[in-house]
Amino acid sequence: MTTPFTRPRTVVDAELRLFVFHHAGGSAAGLFPLARALPQDWEPLLYDLPGHGRRNSEPPLTDMASMARRAVAELEPEIDGPFALFGHSLGAVLAHEVARTLTARGHRPLWLGVSGRVAPDHQSQGVHGVHRLDDDALLAALDTVGGGMPKRIAQVPEFRHRFLRLVRADLGAVASHRPDPGRAPLACPVSAYAGDRDPWAPVGDVAAWADETSTAFTHRTLPGGHFYFADHGPDRLARALAADVRAALPAPVGRT
Repeated sequence: MTTPFTRPRTVVDAELRLFVFHHAGGSAAGLFPLARALPQDWEPLLYDLPGHGRRNSEPPLTDMASMARRAVAELEPEIDGPFALFGHSLGAVLAHEVARTLTARGHRPLWLGVSGRVAPDHQSQGVHGVHRLDDDALLAALDTVGGGMPKRIAQVPEFRHRFLRLVRADLGAVASHRPDPGRAPLACPVSAYAGDRDPWAPVGDVAAWADETSTAFTHRTLPGGHFYFADHGPDRLARALAADVRAALPAPVGRT
């Protein structure tokens, strides 16, 4: 079976493993620039959902519950020390659900990072219903948010058809997702990131992720649109991630 993870590097005695989840229609490969910019003593594991990236021969999943169950089943065997989770857009929703399930199973993450996605009890007006648009309108909507669309997609009809099928499945899963209304806040710190010109994740609605944790919350607004870390390069986001994760790490023994 094809591994669901891409490992940009293997780190012996890593400070932590960071599991990273891609956006709708995306793949682990699109997260390589961010992974390379992260601290070298971290081991990033970039996850591909079925139908994405190296798992392109598998049928895509069409609801968030199935995505989360699959991700937990494939991620749990990789937990053998400190770990954290980060996701962008669809990946933010998935990372949050995975964090909740893992916590319930006795694997509490050190930290959860969510990017480019409104808080669970908010509905993104920019994304809502997009998956039901016709092909040309869907492509136009995706084009408005920039870097999430593969280059030269219009030049290969078969690839265009497959990409749109995958994006529809992903965006439909996000649109239909309803988090448990009785959920308790997570016991790990949460950081939320937003581009200051992101039409799909308004800054105020991203800030409401604060309700999802009973401990520390950090909200950062960075320049750019929905794919702000593609617009301006990954270094700024990587530095913010490093600072936020390290603030959540336990103090070394003997430190007061």
